[in-house]
Amino acid sequence: MRQGFVKVAAATPDVRVADCRHNGNEIIRLIREMEKEGAKVMVFPELCITGYTCADLFWQELLVRSAREELVRIVQETSDVDALIFVGLPFEHSGKLYNVAAAVSHGEVLGMVPKIHLPNYGEFYEQRNFASGAGVCDLAILNGEEVLFGSELIFACTNMPKLTVAAEICEDLWVTSPPSANHAAAGANLIVNLSASSEAVGKDSYRKSLVRGQSARLVCGYVYANAGEGESTQDLVFGGQNLIAENGALLAEGKRFQNEIVYGDVDFERISSERRRMTTFESDLGTYQMVPFCLTVEETKLTRQFAPNPFVPSNEKDRDDRCDEILNIQAMGLKKRLAHIHGERAVVGISGGLDSTLALLVTARTFDLLGLPRENILAVTMPCFGTTDRTYRNACELTRRLGATLQEVDIKEAVRVHFENIGQDPALHDVTYENSQARERTQVLMDLANQCNGLVVGTGDLSELALGWATYNGDHMSMYGVNASVPKTLVRHLVHYYARTCEDERLSQILLDVLDTPVSPELLPPEDGNISQKTEDLVGPYELHDFFLYYMLRVGYSPKKIYRIACRTFEAVYDQETILKWLRKFYWRFFSQQFKRSCLPDGPKVGSVTVSPRGDLRMPSDACVQLWIQELDEM
Repeated sequence: MRQGFVKVAAATPDVRVADCRHNGNEIIRLIREMEKEGAKVMVFPELCITGYTCADLFWQELLVRSAREELVRIVQETSDVDALIFVGLPFEHSGKLYNVAAAVSHGEVLGMVPKIHLPNYGEFYEQRNFASGAGVCDLAILNGEEVLFGSELIFACTNMPKLTVAAEICEDLWVTSPPSANHAAAGANLIVNLSASSEAVGKDSYRKSLVRGQSARLVCGYVYANAGEGESTQDLVFGGQNLIAENGALLAEGKRFQNEIVYGDVDFERISSERRRMTTFESDLGTYQMVPFCLTVEETKLTRQFAPNPFVPSNEKDRDDRCDEILNIQAMGLKKRLAHIHGERAVVGISGGLDSTLALLVTARTFDLLGLPRENILAVTMPCFGTTDRTYRNACELTRRLGATLQEVDIKEAVRVHFENIGQDPALHDVTYENSQARERTQVLMDLANQCNGLVVGTGDLSELALGWATYNGDHMSMYGVNASVPKTLVRHLVHYYARTCEDERLSQILLDVLDTPVSPELLPPEDGNISQKTEDLVGPYELHDFFLYYMLRVGYSPKKIYRIACRTFEAVYDQETILKWLRKFYWRFFSQQFKRSCLPDGPKVGSVTVSPRGDLRMPSDACVQLWIQELDEM
């Protein structure tokens, strides 16, 4: 439960219709099984103590009384279980029979939530047996004690304030205005649904989309426990399919037609952070009543998986679709800018590296959209002290293959003159030596753009901007930065996607060789003709930095939490000391380099994370990193 993670579970017991004692034993058995796995919130299906398909047997006093007695037994026999447990049963109150979710914890029934929307169509006849719980707010009597009874109850963990839970039952989710919307507005971060949803062809996909969609719409966790095998098959079949979702992401899904338990580690810190960020998320406690309960705060053994490349879809089809979409967004952004300034020419500095390659590909697509000839794209290669034959050759061949105009401007002599003017020793390969080359290249590009009445297209990517790995007023500057919100790990996939789909074998070969070239600014002389300055040796692996960036900026994780999930995600790749080293480097660079991001040129937003000072990141340039580094030091 530390760092916001709470293990939740949805269980489908093997019920016998109208056999409350058997069902109670099965529920207790599954509670014990979930306890061993560390689940702190446990959810069972609708009417699971009796079975959902009892039909007119629900009118039998014996069945209703037996269900009530079995609930008391379940409560007593699980009093030592450290969890909040939801079980379904028929319950008589004030002369009416309700379909309720009983919330149980530490030997006490905390409250009963009656179902509001009772289906009475198709194969469902619930209004024949049950009353709606809409507007009910009362006290019921169970085993001689008063129990809260109503549809507006939120169960709040006193020693973990972000764990707030509310319940709805089956059909409540399927209606036009689900009760869970009000639950979430009143402060519930987790919605549990006790369900008995029968099977039909295609219904599983719709059920899954409902749960995912509701968790996204309400920015919450959602646990859906469905009835399964054991219910009467007189006219219906129940297939289980338990689901756990968090803010639109499916954390766990049970197999259909198989009674089982599914587990998920819901991140309540992330849910709270996301709600704070969304200023349109409406909060209204209204007439809701908070019901306190307490759990032991302990480490949650994580089973949840975190994508090592959170900016890149793992599914190949989704990845291809995403790549094509991003290329279009980049091209459409540049298209609008060129059309607005009545520009018919563009200037791109082409180095033979990944970023400039992507920028040139995007520019070519843009000119195709505008109906402009590609020869109006001026691709400028500017060899200097660190340029290798491999990158130079790729830059030239790529430009020719795309049909752009190639211009070579050797800047060695201009940089040497500059060294003389400022008294820089050419043998001293310091930051001045490197940045003088980068600024000279930018000056050349800007002046060539003036000559041809064109626009300089920037090549720097999101990862470089996050780390400040750009020369201020050098490659940091352009007239429109098409890659500004594309992280390095995604740049690779975009170029690879283009290589696979361009239907030009030679172009594909060039792009694949670019992908195989080490990432480098090539500002230091090569060694034996090979790149001597490898970026990832200096600032760290981009796959780690992109992982850090996503979970820090998009999700709002603390350094300790990022370190924890990074160690879990990359345990087969990096040791913990290496991860900690680069995480410290990431925070130090991110905070110290904000001044560069405060004056970025325009560029299109393609994903949920950007560092534009006009968009997603409003950060002071002089913010202190001490709090974040201190937390890492404490480890």
